[in-house]
Amino acid sequence: MTTGNTHAPIERNMAMELVRVTEAAAIAAARHMGKGDKEMVDQAAVDAMRLTLGSIAMDGVVVIGEGEKDEAPMLYVGEEIGDGHDPQVDIAVDPIDGTTLLSKGLPGAIAAIALSARGAMRVPFQFAYMNKIAVGKAAKDVIDIDAPVETNLRNTAAAMGRSVEELTVVVLDRPRHDRLLAEIRSAGARVKLISDGDVAAGIHAALPDSGVDVLMGIGGTTEGVLTAAAIRCIDGAIQCKAWPRNDEERQAALEAGVDLEKVHTTTDLVGGEDVFFAATGASTGDLLRGVRFFPNGVETQSLVMRSRSGTLRWIDSLHDFSRLNKVLYKE
Repeated sequence: MTTGNTHAPIERNMAMELVRVTEAAAIAAARHMGKGDKEMVDQAAVDAMRLTLGSIAMDGVVVIGEGEKDEAPMLYVGEEIGDGHDPQVDIAVDPIDGTTLLSKGLPGAIAAIALSARGAMRVPFQFAYMNKIAVGKAAKDVIDIDAPVETNLRNTAAAMGRSVEELTVVVLDRPRHDRLLAEIRSAGARVKLISDGDVAAGIHAALPDSGVDVLMGIGGTTEGVLTAAAIRCIDGAIQCKAWPRNDEERQAALEAGVDLEKVHTTTDLVGGEDVFFAATGASTGDLLRGVRFFPNGVETQSLVMRSRSGTLRWIDSLHDFSRLNKVLYKE
């Protein structure tokens, strides 16, 4: 497999085109906010995202998406998307990160997508979950996922010019994290628990002055790749290791020759010089405002990033339903 560094530069700012994709997914999914059906939320987002991706001038291949965890018929690994023209690219998608959140009317759900040159995303798709640690630029050279929690927090605090007691660590609220939470609290750091949505949480941890300093814990592999793409643009760092859910998954990975002890760094997951990321809020959270409906239209807020320039843009958009519905819902 070729590495991202050997590819010609992608001169277009693809992030500005990808934001149309995440806007469409967020709007479609938000129509089902609070109705209690996460499958309906996910399907609406997948349909809208797939339709919009098909209109973009690119020769794209999904390298990680819906099929791994949700067995979806669209946006699966290996699916070709775009109109077939250059550039040749890899794509990672999560039509809604936080489907449960949105189905319950809770904050923090986003639609997210990342793109890089063909061959630049090296995805450990053999397992659905990874153990992760993510930080911003100041601490990117001092984390070590194999080190004790207290060591990582102490080193991160020192790199940021703070005490450990001043750090806030975001963690998914899961029983599997009981020991991790005890170690974080024992070290003296503060904890922010989230029920879902670790892409937004990882981005928050990498952004300066966000109120969150570190992401720790086990979450989805798709979310880890998307977070890595965003962090490439922010100049932070993420490290991940395989987390087999059971003995069967562990054995299957070993038989496939997967090194379960390998530490996957930011550039291991998403390499190359040209990385693009876009996310749109579906329900209002700490990172992005959610979709807001008004008569005959809707308002969205998105975050788009490009690694080559290091530019981050927050984009507020108004959409006219009289035209948009013809595309999304064929009304």
